[in-house]
Amino acid sequence: MLIRKPTDIPSSEITSETIYLQRRKFMGQSAAIIAAAGFGLPAPIVKAGLQEDDDVTPEQIVTQYNNFYEFGTGKSDPFENAGALTTDPWTVSVSGEAKKTGDFAFEDIIKGLTPQERIYRFRCVEAWSMVVPWMGIPLKQVLEQFEPTGDAKYVVFKTLYRPEEMVGQRSFFSSIDWPYLEGLRMDEAYHPLSIMAVGLYGKELPNQNGAPWRLMVPWKYGFKSIKSVVSIHFSRRQPVNTWQALASHEYGFYANVNPAVDHPRWSQASERRLPSSIFDPNRRPTLPFNGYAEEVADLYRGMDLRKFY
Repeated sequence: MLIRKPTDIPSSEITSETIYLQRRKFMGQSAAIIAAAGFGLPAPIVKAGLQEDDDVTPEQIVTQYNNFYEFGTGKSDPFENAGALTTDPWTVSVSGEAKKTGDFAFEDIIKGLTPQERIYRFRCVEAWSMVVPWMGIPLKQVLEQFEPTGDAKYVVFKTLYRPEEMVGQRSFFSSIDWPYLEGLRMDEAYHPLSIMAVGLYGKELPNQNGAPWRLMVPWKYGFKSIKSVVSIHFSRRQPVNTWQALASHEYGFYANVNPAVDHPRWSQASERRLPSSIFDPNRRPTLPFNGYAEEVADLYRGMDLRKFY
């Protein structure tokens, strides 16, 4: 495993001194937010999968360039339209193969769980990428409190459906059958790298990035990391996720980053790391499992990763 004890990780290995100093400022600003949410103080940085040239992507890009079709299909639409989203109060419905089910207040679910800063590589299926400092809670800690039974083979998540606040959900031209749905095998969900992100850059998670919490699974394409989660369902059967339902020949259930398996309309062998420009495209080879192969490859031992894409 490449996850090291936080005390073993000097800041110089992660990013520049300027960004490190900014982080200290961010953490100070966010202490009140974190304490109010019932987290207690955040844990130190946890690093995994980063390469020597993996600089943290500027905050402005991460918060203003992303896909969140509930607010529109343009990359800037979430930033421009997500301000209308109401995240307090926030209720999460838990159902399926678990001993504790029902409707739970978000603050009750996360109470007592300490977020960790996880600096992860992020790879979009559209072949662009970022390096993002998330504040997140290990997904296993979130799920275990509901006591899933042995019949729970998969966990299924749904995004909020609220068209009066999410302009993309009321678009006449949308082909998505809302609400957005994603899922993981239980062993994937319990892997130490899987988190529920509650913040960015030491701050509370912005609406456009999936407030109040979103899934983050760094070895998979970004569309797996579902945003603004309001439902957790423990299932015996593998679900059909939203993009698989729309175009199963293009988007599979697993969506593991794989440079050897191209999208039908573009190559996945390389990616455009943001920031980039016409004069500096900042392209680089894509790594298997987005650079996390050493940690997660054993989850798929014996599987045909071209068939189970």
